[in-house]
Amino acid sequence: MEWFGHSHRSFNFELFSESHLMIIAIFVLTSFFIFLNRKKLKDPKWRRAEIGAAFSLLWIEIMNHIWMLVHGVWKAGRSLPLELCNIALLLCIILLLTRKKIFFELLFFIALLGASQAIITPALTYDFPHFRFIHFFYAHLMVVWVTLYFTWAKGYYPTFQSFIKLMVFINLMLPVILYVNKQADGNYWFLRHKPKSPSLFDVLGPYPWYIFSLESVLIVISLIAWLILRKWEKSYQERSQI
Repeated sequence: MEWFGHSHRSFNFELFSESHLMIIAIFVLTSFFIFLNRKKLKDPKWRRAEIGAAFSLLWIEIMNHIWMLVHGVWKAGRSLPLELCNIALLLCIILLLTRKKIFFELLFFIALLGASQAIITPALTYDFPHFRFIHFFYAHLMVVWVTLYFTWAKGYYPTFQSFIKLMVFINLMLPVILYVNKQADGNYWFLRHKPKSPSLFDVLGPYPWYIFSLESVLIVISLIAWLILRKWEKSYQERSQI
């Protein structure tokens, strides 16, 4: 079971390698498929698929924690589901099970701005067909696809209030993350120090000012994404009435 092992000697991941480009192609093509088939996906018969998708995400996330425990790399300071993409995955599962818009509102910006970026520039060590490769891309792809599915097929659209809810949610989570980082010697959300590798953080100022700069960037990008979607929605509604 080398594909589930700890060593990555046979599975060294390289950015924009053949396997990575294949994932990006699947990501783009499936996103187009969801958009082109949005009317068919409105059918209530897809409810079972939603439930199945939720449990598949739950299963693969549990398997990821089992992998970390088996290989002795599970640590409270880095393995708890507290990173934004982990939170997005949990929101995605709850959204699929409940269909409640509040979870979509919190998920939308994190998915499109965070998970989509992670697909293009993943922080990954293992290549296909290692389990960690499959877990990483399945989770991130599904988070984005589920968001697009609820947007295009189910008619869920974020509002300005959705943006406010996201900001409130993130700022309520901040003290929790700070506490966990202190107790578990972690660096969730990079609130204790910047990443060691070159990143956007390098142009956002020294610690702790880069934290405030990062939130400002998040606010601006989220507002731009909301305005673009709002314009697209209005244009689509106008075309539908013709």
